[in-house]
Amino acid sequence: MIPAKGKYYFTSESVTEGHPDKVADQISDAVLDALLSGDPRSRVACETLVTTGMAFIAGEISSNAYADLPEIVRGTIRNIGYNSSDMGFDWQTCAVISSIDKQSPDIAQGVDRTVNEDQGAGDQGMMFGFACDDTPTLIPSPIYWAHRLSQKLTAARKEGLIDYLRPDGKTQVSFEYIDGVPVRVNNVVVSTQHAKGIDQERIIADVTEKIIIPTLPRNIFDKDDCEIFINTTGRFEIGGPMGDCGLTGRKIIQDTYGGMGHHGGGAFSGKDCSKVDRSGAYMARYIAKNVVASGLAPKCEVQIAYCIGLARPVSVLVSSLGTGHIPDETLTAAVKEVFDLRPYHIIKRLDLIRPIFLKSSCYGHFGREEPEFTWEKTDAAADIKTAAKV
Repeated sequence: MIPAKGKYYFTSESVTEGHPDKVADQISDAVLDALLSGDPRSRVACETLVTTGMAFIAGEISSNAYADLPEIVRGTIRNIGYNSSDMGFDWQTCAVISSIDKQSPDIAQGVDRTVNEDQGAGDQGMMFGFACDDTPTLIPSPIYWAHRLSQKLTAARKEGLIDYLRPDGKTQVSFEYIDGVPVRVNNVVVSTQHAKGIDQERIIADVTEKIIIPTLPRNIFDKDDCEIFINTTGRFEIGGPMGDCGLTGRKIIQDTYGGMGHHGGGAFSGKDCSKVDRSGAYMARYIAKNVVASGLAPKCEVQIAYCIGLARPVSVLVSSLGTGHIPDETLTAAVKEVFDLRPYHIIKRLDLIRPIFLKSSCYGHFGREEPEFTWEKTDAAADIKTAAKV
């Protein structure tokens, strides 16, 4: 439970696109995008495992599109940057194995309908969305800045700013909060894979001067008043799938809100949006962000729960977490009036039958105002305020 008052510290973690779990997420979403490009009605649940010299794809797919799975896998790994056996993983030589079945007809009969609006949820479960006024994109500060550091680490590698970096890496940011407001960065942790034989002091200096200082703004970060930890084991030469086995869906906290707010447990990558694990979570974020943008509350959390095969959610809860200007009951009623939460209407409203998901698989699905990310728009804020009669 996050305190409402007093001083406390909150920490979130991000990983780069070369982290083995993120390699798996990207492959799964690349497969999804390829199938949606050829057949927008594709049903996809694609899981990926990567380990030393191998990528294994499994899952359930029903589609009229053709996807060259080995080519997709190798192309994704190449774009990440694993292009040499020196890194323990090479897009040209790794084995690619697949075991794909069709979607279960038992699930299909619960989802597909003659009338599109009656499309059933592709699974049961609860999905959460969260927003707060910490940052301009209405995402918590710790995860926002952890992602920015990961992005900078990757950019420094790909652009040659630090030429000995390798694709795997992690960042972590701890913020000091006072009465619920983030006031400063208390500590930063960066772990980055690197080429063999690089001096530790050189890595510390380069990461500090070329990654951390240019990324974190001076109004929240003071180098002299912040603990900085970089490659604290002293060496990070073995990384990526050679260092750890990677699996789709193992970074669901950094995919969402960095641990601030709840999570329903369902992963996103590799799933088409008939699966409410993905579309329901995107819609919950869209609602929460629009509530905060409306000015009705500086923080908002939304829960939507579904029963497999049924179109309408079995419960909806909108909470301002004690920060709102109106009761949660009124806020929930307003949201239910403004938004149709049946899967067909979520998919239509957010325009989710498009090959846009590879872009979402790294650096967070939320808090990034990319043009494709319709769930980040605040175009419903006025409607919520009107429905709440404020």
